[in-house]
Parts: sequence; structure tokens; C-alpha cells
Amino acid sequence: MTTRTAREPYLEANQTHPEPITPYEMKLSGSLTEVFSSGATTLDDVVAGLNALGLHGPDGKAWSDDTFRAEMRRLGK
Repeated sequence: MTTRTAREPYLEANQTHPEPITPYEMKLSGSLTEVFSSGATTLDDVVAGLNALGLHGPDGKAWSDDTFRAEMRRLGK
């Protein structure tokens, strides 16, 4: 067991993800990083950014606020 100081964040690989990360999740993660890095600050910005990148929602269609929220809920379980 290692000792941490108050300034060191607790990071453990897959600490909230019990199974290996899928290629879809990796692509979504990379796309979200790109969208946020380009300045997205609202849900509308995120949805528009994902759609602009050509990343389809889980149903194969363009992202909407509802599909994004539903997918984040599903992935967060």
C-alpha cells in the first residue's frame, strides 16, 4: 500500500469501470476530449461537436441531448 499526500489525486486505472474499455468507449472518450478541448461548455456544444466529428450516437443516428444523456447514464452504471 502506498501513502498519498493531500495534494495527490487518487487515480486507479478503471476505478469506476469494472470491465475492459471497449473500442466504442475509447472512440467516444477521444471525441469528447476533442470537443471539450475545442471549447465546448454546454450540452448543446457537446452534442454539436460530436455530430460535427461524424461520431454517431449508439442508435446509429446523430446525437441529440436526449441520446447523449441516456448514453452517459448507461455508461455510468
